[in-house]
Amino acid sequence: MPSRARIGAAAARTGPRAPDVQVIPSIDLDGGRSRVVFWPGVATGVGAPTDRPERIAQSFVERGARLIHLVDFDGARTGRPGNLDAVGTIASRIAIPIQVAGGVDSADGIRLAFAAGATRVVTSMAIADDPAALAEGLEVAGAWLAVGLDPRPERLAAFPWQRGGKATLAGVVAELAERGVARFVLAHGGHAPDLAVIGPLVARGDIDVLVAGGVSNLDGIRRLRDAGIAGIILGEALLSGAIDFTAALEAAA
Repeated sequence: MPSRARIGAAAARTGPRAPDVQVIPSIDLDGGRSRVVFWPGVATGVGAPTDRPERIAQSFVERGARLIHLVDFDGARTGRPGNLDAVGTIASRIAIPIQVAGGVDSADGIRLAFAAGATRVVTSMAIADDPAALAEGLEVAGAWLAVGLDPRPERLAAFPWQRGGKATLAGVVAELAERGVARFVLAHGGHAPDLAVIGPLVARGDIDVLVAGGVSNLDGIRRLRDAGIAGIILGEALLSGAIDFTAALEAAA
C-alpha cells in the first residue's frame, strides 16, 4: 500500500498548477521579530517602519501574496522551532498558507510548527542524508514538506555527506523524489540562480522547484518565470524596497 507521503506527493504533482510563478515574501524571524525592518512607504516617506512580523505579513497579503515564508533563525541554530509565538500571531492575522524553515528537520519540530499555525515546512539539506528522519517528516507533512538544497557544486561537495561517492544535485533530487519529496527549495546564498543547473530539475515534471535568494531585479524574476520555476522566495529585496512587490507579481505573471 502506498505511504501517505507518496500519495500526497503524487497529488501535489498532478494537481492544477497556478498560471504564474508565485512570488513569496520571506520574513527572517529572530527573537520574535523580523531581522529586516520593513517600511512599505520608504520611497514616499509615508507610513512607519516596523519589525513586527505579523504586520509585515499582513501588508503583503493585502497586496496579493498567496504564501508567506518564515525563516526561524533561532530554530536553525538550536534544531527546534524557536519562534512559535510569532508564527502563531502571524497565523491569526492572515488566511493564506505559512511555510516555515529552520528547526523543522524532525517530525516533532514539524508538529510544533504545524500546531503553531504553519501549513508547510522546508527542511535543511541534512535531512537528505537521514532517511529515517525524512520518512518520519513525510509521514507528518506529506506533500507539504520541501527539502532545502544549496545547488552550488562547491557547496554540495563541501557538505559532510555520510554516503559514499560524490553527491550531485540531480542525484540527490532524484533520490529524494523517489522517497516521496515533491517540493524543493534551492537557496543560492545571494548568488544569482544558475538556470543551466535548475533547468533539468524543472524539466523532470514530477517536482516543484522554488528558488530562494539571488534575485535582485525584475529581469531575474522574468528569467525564472520563463524557466518554469514554481515559486520565487524574496526576503530582504522586498522588505528593503529594492524590488516592489506589486511589480514583482506583474513580472512573474
